[in-house]
Amino acid sequence: MSLRTAVLVASLLLATLQLSARLATAEPGASAKVDLGRHDDRVTVTIDGAEFTSYRFTGHDKPILFPLRAPGGIPLTRSWPIEKGVAGEPEDHPHHESLWFTHGSVNGLDFWAPRAHSAGPDGPIPHVEHVSIDRCESGETAILETTSRWVDADSKPVLTEHRTMVFAADETARSIDVTLKLVADSSTVTFGDTKEGSFALRVRPQLQPKDSNGSQGASGRLVNSEGLVDAAAWGKRARWVDYSGTVDGKAYGIAMLDHPLNLRHPTWWHAREYGLSGANPFGIHDFAGEPEEAGNYTIPEGETLVLRYLVVFHAGDAEEAGIDRRWKLWTEEKSR
Repeated sequence: MSLRTAVLVASLLLATLQLSARLATAEPGASAKVDLGRHDDRVTVTIDGAEFTSYRFTGHDKPILFPLRAPGGIPLTRSWPIEKGVAGEPEDHPHHESLWFTHGSVNGLDFWAPRAHSAGPDGPIPHVEHVSIDRCESGETAILETTSRWVDADSKPVLTEHRTMVFAADETARSIDVTLKLVADSSTVTFGDTKEGSFALRVRPQLQPKDSNGSQGASGRLVNSEGLVDAAAWGKRARWVDYSGTVDGKAYGIAMLDHPLNLRHPTWWHAREYGLSGANPFGIHDFAGEPEEAGNYTIPEGETLVLRYLVVFHAGDAEEAGIDRRWKLWTEEKSR
């Protein structure tokens, strides 16, 4: 074998090994078709014709995503209060509506649980108004871009939110890649230091690590990227958190991932054993025992805060679903 041939063979072998390494760490091929359906009150998301979720922008204090289904169609977030009468579901915290983004102190206004501070159950409250659908494209991944306006109880604007959601699926999981661009286009905006926030979801009872708040059938486990489990994960910083449990005899889970470019990464997690999971970079006083208002963050007028999250709805637990590997692949891709 000539030297030139030997070098060529070695180069081809190296290329093959590099390709194999990439394939070994890649997610399964995304052959699913993701379709978006535009309606007056929502945008529906189907995967190969089966319901995954809907982005619902009317009838709530803020836009929400509901239902949220794992591969096989199993719903993984709590149905109440959007749907009532589901056996075993607790009826607490009515502002925990499947998957949403708000915060408990924005220029002193409570967008997290605003009705708790209103004059009455039907009185005017701070809320998030849908403004427009700016992009709605189906494909192997589907892209939905929206504009919303956060307003006070008198409907005066506080900030504008531009959201991009990329929906995808592989053989064992479905995902939503969310980018939130928060623009202080009306005045300076201060996100206050409170645990009540921010990018959050509420899991169904079977994914909870303990029965509480009237739930039934909790068999789940909460774990974060640092290996902290159940109650120990509350208020701690982590790259991701995952809830998993058994539904109809099979294991499923939901993971929420925080991006390294986010404010104060790794973020703190308002992650409760009763099934609330919230990425919150602002609640430093409550989570870390720092002085009050230590976590305040101000967006100067005319400027923008960008937050990025990935939510994965998967079969198996966090280890079986490769959540840490998915975090690394996602952050490498998003950083390029």
